[in-house]
Amino acid sequence: MKRFIGVLLIICVLGFIGCTEKNEKTEIGIIQIVEHPALDDAREGFIKALEDNGFDLEKVNIDYQNAQGDMTTSQTISERFKSEKKDLVLAIATPTAQTMFNVLENSDLDTKLAITAVTDPVETGLIKEGENGSDFVFGTSDKTPIDKQIDLIKKILPETKKIGVLYNTSEQNSLIQIEWLESLAKENNMSLELKGVTNVNEVAQALESILSNIDILYVPTDNVIASAMPILAKKCNEKKIPIIGSEKAHVEQGALATEGISYFKLGYQTGEMAVEVLKGKDVRELKIETLKETECIINKEVVELLELSIPDEFEDKIVTLDKE
Repeated sequence: MKRFIGVLLIICVLGFIGCTEKNEKTEIGIIQIVEHPALDDAREGFIKALEDNGFDLEKVNIDYQNAQGDMTTSQTISERFKSEKKDLVLAIATPTAQTMFNVLENSDLDTKLAITAVTDPVETGLIKEGENGSDFVFGTSDKTPIDKQIDLIKKILPETKKIGVLYNTSEQNSLIQIEWLESLAKENNMSLELKGVTNVNEVAQALESILSNIDILYVPTDNVIASAMPILAKKCNEKKIPIIGSEKAHVEQGALATEGISYFKLGYQTGEMAVEVLKGKDVRELKIETLKETECIINKEVVELLELSIPDEFEDKIVTLDKE
């Protein structure tokens, strides 16, 4: 009888160990401020990088949550990820990165925070100036190459004097871009017509208020404005006002052109860094990285619609884009 009980105990222990090993997964949370093509691309790139670098997605529990543009929801998601003790959280865009950072900053958890699509991690308080990252923060910045975009404007729309810009007054990343743009516009003898909004419902009216007073519309990497791209494209193209976007998805949704980064590649780059961290690399050894490679894209349909003459040097940049 004693022997039978002993064997039974061994079987139970081995069964428990087997179940523990079988159920043990890497827990990754993804928090995204809102759905639009650029941020979706960043998320997909991140997940692809995990897969390409040896992570079996069957053994990784990815918990994707979207805040739908609401900061209270973002806070709730962040608190849940903390309580669930995720191994790593990917925060996509500045507002959600700030929320997740604030929740984790003074905790005793070992959760690492990967960030992407964040314009200025120093200005937004995610890392300190002069530091690579921090004890738990690493990732990528989507710092927009506004200098290249101004150069593009000068070459394909040389008569431009006044640039219209819509932006979300509560997105710090947008305010930072406005500062950069103001400086570069002044250097190039251009002026800005700025109009702030607080939500996507204000975009159409804000655009109407500046359309008659601008030569072109510039779209920053602003989550509210990006969500309203179909509205912007429809109204601007009807009025023959060219739109210069700050990334490819803007052009795919009806902007004339951009010289910008690929958010899929940016997310992928963040995913490669996450793989290193999950394999044991010290976060403090990683820098906040940017994507140096940019791509010029000009929307053929919009060129024809606006009846524009594009310089020959951009002939191979004019493309027909698939509409999704």
